[in-house]
Amino acid sequence: MSDIGIPTQIDPSLIAGGNTAQRNQQPKNAAEIRAIAEDFEAFFAGLVFDEITAEMEPDPLTGGGQAEGMFRSLLNQEYGKSVARTGSLGIADIVQRQLLQLQETQ
Repeated sequence: MSDIGIPTQIDPSLIAGGNTAQRNQQPKNAAEIRAIAEDFEAFFAGLVFDEITAEMEPDPLTGGGQAEGMFRSLLNQEYGKSVARTGSLGIADIVQRQLLQLQETQ
């Protein structure tokens, strides 16, 4: 474990409900794993942006409403994708490294 409590290894028994025999055993190539890792980082960053903007007051020009909330959610998803493309958080690198390591041990 690191100093802040983030595990440095992923326990394979925690993935797919702990049943590793039922998972697809075919190895993935590096490009597919990178895409999966970037999708995870984009999802995480989108959730962070959702939390940041959750308490924002509606813009007086548009008046708020349900449509503005939906648009804000979609905008936050796109912000997350942008962050993942640039690798700003570095989460994709960590996830990719862990997925490759798990694939090698199987």
